[in-house]
Amino acid sequence: MKVIVLGSGIIGTASAWFLNKAGHDVTVIERQPGAAQETSFANGGQISVSHAEPWANPAAPKKILKWLGKEDAPLLFRLRPELLQWKWGLQFLRECTAARTDDNIRQIVSIAEYSRQTLQALRAETGIEYDHLTRGILHFYTEQKDFDESLRAAHLMRELGCPRDSITADDVVRIEPALAGIRHRIVGGDFTETDESGDVYKFTNGLAAKAIAAGVDFRFSTTVTRLITEGSGAHAKVTGIEVIDAEGRHRTLHADAFVMAMGSFSVPLLKPLGIDLMIYPGKGYSATYAVKNPDAAPTVSLTDDGYKLVLSRLGDRLRVAGTCELNGYSRELNMTRCNAITRRTRELFPDACDYDNPTYWAGLRPLTPSNVPYIGKTAFSNLFLNTGHGTLGWTMGCGSGRAIAEIVSGRKPDLDFRFTGMPYHPSGRIATTQSVTA
Repeated sequence: MKVIVLGSGIIGTASAWFLNKAGHDVTVIERQPGAAQETSFANGGQISVSHAEPWANPAAPKKILKWLGKEDAPLLFRLRPELLQWKWGLQFLRECTAARTDDNIRQIVSIAEYSRQTLQALRAETGIEYDHLTRGILHFYTEQKDFDESLRAAHLMRELGCPRDSITADDVVRIEPALAGIRHRIVGGDFTETDESGDVYKFTNGLAAKAIAAGVDFRFSTTVTRLITEGSGAHAKVTGIEVIDAEGRHRTLHADAFVMAMGSFSVPLLKPLGIDLMIYPGKGYSATYAVKNPDAAPTVSLTDDGYKLVLSRLGDRLRVAGTCELNGYSRELNMTRCNAITRRTRELFPDACDYDNPTYWAGLRPLTPSNVPYIGKTAFSNLFLNTGHGTLGWTMGCGSGRAIAEIVSGRKPDLDFRFTGMPYHPSGRIATTQSVTA
């Protein structure tokens, strides 16, 4: 079967790899000149299965109110005259109940653990080098209230089979001695030894190169302008896509099946088809610093809860990422937010890096209100979704690609996850929160 994958971030590239492994003839369409040039370019680097709580949780509304009007707040919500933003915000609030949060955590952990195992198998199979470390993820807290609230989520993670251990401040510094300078401010933490970190850009490009060698056709600098459909109801299908190719020519490409993996940019392409995805772009920031004193820089991947930052050592670089700005599709850098990242990182590790020459970046995370992505079918018989992974694209990427390849091939993936447009059986329910219309 001929399959066209739209997008070549970690989600699209992994989808293409596994579709090719399943025996399909695969073409990838990407508007950028190479793979992983947008949201997968410079994220925080964490494979954070056990620290994958959704942004929507019982504590979130009060925190958001506290952050309103603060330009350097971890979550900056700029109200705009956009119906989608308001609908998304209301649904986000609905997801903040304890019951919905627990259910969403179960979904996220299921696909994330499946994805980590898939990544480990891929790493062994392909030998791709991407500055990966398997030293776990350490989450530290500087506010007692935040640490106390974390205990419930950590307990749920352990019930789901994730070894996320709540630990003392002394344990935090024992695991990562580079934090000794702020020991007096740390109130506790949690540590998951099985979590990992690595450079998603390097991995995605390595996987794309392997996929090309295996016969996948990557068409870079090619912009999708429209999906062409025919039929209605149960007979509705996509017959082709209109694109502007690298030479500026308008062309129509045809295939038997199509996989939408364009993150935040999935929404405007699918809306004319009557598919209204509840995805809003969340502008996430990162800063990359050259490590000048390796002994003073962390080697365990960290999450700084108070500032909502993640820190990962990538070879001779330190990547620090986080904060979120809901402000449409602009990727313009807000230097107030950039400087806040550098200020906090310098405070944590004053002698570790060259803080005078940071590389700042911003990417649009495709956020669903629940943090549960759309993976599965649509009402169009040959159109499939693999999008909406929010802040966890790297964590869920390889497993999402493997799962969608199974679904396109007519099989149900072997994991307990609420796939879009498919029955969900563990409690006898059919999924409703991730349904799509057409």
